[in-house]
Amino acid sequence: MGTKRKRLLVLIYILIIALLFYSFYFSDYDKTLRVFSFLDRQLPIYRVDTQEKKIAISFDAAWGADKTPEILEILDKYKIKTTFFLVKMWMDKYPEMTKLIASKGHEIGNHSATHPHMGKLSKDEVVKEIQTTHLRIKELTGQDCKVFRPPFGDYSDTLIKTAQELGYYVIQWDV
Repeated sequence: MGTKRKRLLVLIYILIIALLFYSFYFSDYDKTLRVFSFLDRQLPIYRVDTQEKKIAISFDAAWGADKTPEILEILDKYKIKTTFFLVKMWMDKYPEMTKLIASKGHEIGNHSATHPHMGKLSKDEVVKEIQTTHLRIKELTGQDCKVFRPPFGDYSDTLIKTAQELGYYVIQWDV
C-alpha cells in the first residue's frame, strides 16, 4: 500500500473519530445514536436538556428496605425530592414503606411487577408487568404513575411503544 493511500486512510479514520466525538459530546446524544445505528430503534429517556442547574436523583427498590428510612432522612434533611422506582413484589412486601415514601412527597415510578428482563417480553407480558404495578402504586399511594424504568436497563421497541401506549415515559439513567 502506498504512502499516500495510508495517509488518506489515517485522515479518514481521524475524521470519523472527530465526527463521533463531536456528535456525542456537542449535540443531541439520542439523535446521534439514531444516526449511527443501522436500525431506527426506539429509545428511552436518558436525560432532559435544561438551562436550569438541576439534577434528577432516583432510586430503584426491588429487594430490601433496610436503608430506605436512612435515605428518606437524608433527603428530608437537604429538602430533596426524588423518584423511587418501585417493583410490585417489593411494594407487596413493604406497603408501609411505599406509603412513607409517597407521604414524604417523592414521586413513585413503576419498575415492573416481577423485575424481569423487559426486552425479552411479549407485548401482553409488558402490559401485565406495567399495569399490575400501576394499580398497586395507585392503591397504596393514590399517585398516578407516568414514568417506567425497565429492570436491568433492558428494553426493546416493543417495551417502549407499549409503555407509551399506556401513557408512560420510559426512563433510563445517565451520569
